[in-house]
Amino acid sequence: MAELQEVQITEEKPLLPGQTPEVAKTHSVETPYGSVTFTVYGTPKPKRPAILTYHDVGLNYKSCFQPLFQFGDMQEIIQNFVRVHVDAPGMEEGAPVFPLGYQYPSLDQLADMIPCILQYLNFSSIIGIGVGAGAYVLSRYALSHPDTVEGLVLINIDPNAKGWMDWAAHKLTGLTSSISEMILGHLFSQEELSGNSELIQKYRNIITHAPNLANIELYWNSYNNRRDLNFERGGDVTLKCPVMLVVGDQAPHEDAVVECNSKLDPTQTSFLKMADSGGQPQLTQPGKLTEAFKYFLQGMGYMASSCMTRLSRSRTASLTSAASIDGNRSRSRTLSQSSESGTLPSRPPGHTMEVSC
Repeated sequence: MAELQEVQITEEKPLLPGQTPEVAKTHSVETPYGSVTFTVYGTPKPKRPAILTYHDVGLNYKSCFQPLFQFGDMQEIIQNFVRVHVDAPGMEEGAPVFPLGYQYPSLDQLADMIPCILQYLNFSSIIGIGVGAGAYVLSRYALSHPDTVEGLVLINIDPNAKGWMDWAAHKLTGLTSSISEMILGHLFSQEELSGNSELIQKYRNIITHAPNLANIELYWNSYNNRRDLNFERGGDVTLKCPVMLVVGDQAPHEDAVVECNSKLDPTQTSFLKMADSGGQPQLTQPGKLTEAFKYFLQGMGYMASSCMTRLSRSRTASLTSAASIDGNRSRSRTLSQSSESGTLPSRPPGHTMEVSC
């Protein structure tokens, strides 16, 4: 496995008082399915996994995750973990357009690239954060490499293959809509697209005028040809690690995430349904998602001393899952928020509840 490229850049963003600029190193490595590019921020922390992200179709790691990781309260988290942002092949900034006839990797093959990344970096375990197609890729990786995944945050995951009705609707839409419009419909709700907010205008411009739009279409096709993950509650095919499922209310993938939640182990799974967040909660509600992620990490035994604040406009959100033991670390997880008190009441383990906030 040969390194193709290493570029050192400095992240440009407003700095908090006393905060120093993050230095990022971008690497590309060869895998059995082609080259993959990823960017590393920070340095490995002893006995802590790396946070590894994987973006959705039409985006790259910056356009998908930058608002979340630049959010003020997120700085406490990123100071405690090294993070690896993976760009799907051909999605990185400045990526050349693949030649005509190029066979783009399937989502399963994209998942099989991740061991090459971890081997190159000499990282033994990760906490994954994936959106859409990226959530699928990380789930597929976790199924085949469960011992290397300590936790997953899956936003807008659809674990199901497309059925015949889905295919027919997709083909009909393709006759009247451009690739960019179909991808926007995948990313955002119809209400958001009709409202044409500044955020929608920004991402419509990014996707419509992307110089690598032909590459994006290949990633889009791989997503639409995904296999069923075949999750089964109580069965052999399931995610073994703690999982936080996230979706916005009225998001395009709301039903798929609800179904996914019904198929996973309820003692390991948290379901966060976010109000007023649309199709991309990490873009529209980074504060709420950061808060939930902190609770998720605390439940895994990390950042126990982290200071919590109340989720803004939260009504009542509470989530508890049963404790399991991984080595000497307790993995009992509690997520709780109340608009009245912001306290953390104790609850009996073994329940998974929908969280609206």
